[in-house]
Amino acid sequence: MNLKMMRYIVGALVQIEAALFMIPILTAVVYREWGCLQVFGATALFCLAAGWLVRGKRPENAMIFSSEGYTTVALCWIVMSIVGAIPLCVSGAFPNPFDALFEIVSGFTTTGATVSTDVEALPRSILMWRSFSHWIGGMGVLVFMLAILPMGATGMYLMKAESPGPSVGKLVPRVRSTAKLLYVIYFFLTVLQMILMILFGCPAFDSINLTFATAGTGGFSVLNSGCADYNTAEQIILTVFMILFGVNFNVYFLIYCKKWKEALRCEEARAYLGIIAAAIVMISFNIYHIFGNIGETVLHAAFQVASIITTTGFASVDFDLWPEFSREILLLLMFIGACAGSTGGGIKVSRIVIMAKSVLKELAYILHPRNVRKVRFEGKVVEHDTMRSIYVFMVAYLIIFVISILIVSLDNFDGVTNFSAVASAFNNVGPGLNQVGPIRNFSLFSNLSKLVLTFDMLAGRLEIFPMLILLLKIRGRKRWN
Repeated sequence: MNLKMMRYIVGALVQIEAALFMIPILTAVVYREWGCLQVFGATALFCLAAGWLVRGKRPENAMIFSSEGYTTVALCWIVMSIVGAIPLCVSGAFPNPFDALFEIVSGFTTTGATVSTDVEALPRSILMWRSFSHWIGGMGVLVFMLAILPMGATGMYLMKAESPGPSVGKLVPRVRSTAKLLYVIYFFLTVLQMILMILFGCPAFDSINLTFATAGTGGFSVLNSGCADYNTAEQIILTVFMILFGVNFNVYFLIYCKKWKEALRCEEARAYLGIIAAAIVMISFNIYHIFGNIGETVLHAAFQVASIITTTGFASVDFDLWPEFSREILLLLMFIGACAGSTGGGIKVSRIVIMAKSVLKELAYILHPRNVRKVRFEGKVVEHDTMRSIYVFMVAYLIIFVISILIVSLDNFDGVTNFSAVASAFNNVGPGLNQVGPIRNFSLFSNLSKLVLTFDMLAGRLEIFPMLILLLKIRGRKRWN
């Protein structure tokens, strides 16, 4: 195992995080929050020094392989989260270290679940850091690092380990160029939404925070009411961009290359949009009696469907009060999630489609044993390695899910609260149902449960395997030597 290169990557990441602290530092200057300025400034200096000590010189042997890539990504996210939690804890915004860690992991993993009971009372710089953490984690901080630092062939293993979805490829021959293209698209969509929000009357501070949260499909809001107090135009903009950020970024690359037909033929994107449309129609019929107006009904149905399937987690209304049918649809959407290669969480539409096709294939085999059928996705035969990876992912997913529910249930909350809390954390959604509904928060859980949910958020964002491989490496650390 190339420990020197792994250390070099972790050190470089800590230094990059020091630079990222400039956003809350500037916010603290603008709003004259001198206490927060000192905290963020001191943390940034600590990161620069610690990163320099850990990083050292670039090793002559810079190559790492698959298992090392997974382990490095998991380590980077844990270190990044611990460092990112320091300002939240030291500033007094979240004096309990478990709360501070939960909050920032919820930010970086684009979950949006919070333990804050009054977000409007938090300093503006803290609010900005929470929202900006969504933007950082949405595309992936290691992908950002690959865009600015040359990593060679090592970069592909890091990108595969950090990027969500069953398969990750290069848009162009060089990994660094791929990372740059992804961030160009990401930045363009971010700026576009920010401009539109401001043009339609949203305050600049709110627009920036909401855009960061939407781009990363996070969900942190700057108002206690969530998104309920924003006007219709602003809610429509949020709905559209939540859906856009849930699309596989390969589609945008094809559009960028003017390959319109290939973009329109994207099977996963079509399935994703089809699920959204079907969910909006069903929920609209089910909740029409609540609003009594078609326009308002469709607006709120579309907003919540987009928010939940993309795992953004915004709320324009308290959907926990909706009829059981609509609540169950939203709960199912938590598991489905957005597209692979997007900033969204969940199991991913591509996995759902491939598993559904696999079931149909097995049924066809039972009926006609002599017929040879292969599962095809996006016009290509799904390889055995991909199928095996999906099956293993689902088994690991269920095991972690069940264990998490059992541990969280020690707090003696009702089953719906426990189930939806774990589902929300593991799928990086944000709000759940009952005690963790859209107008409530996760502060009621014990420190043990918060640690479990924190692990679930990290495991969900990193597609489970990096965290499990890190645990296996720690258990068998003697083999590292």
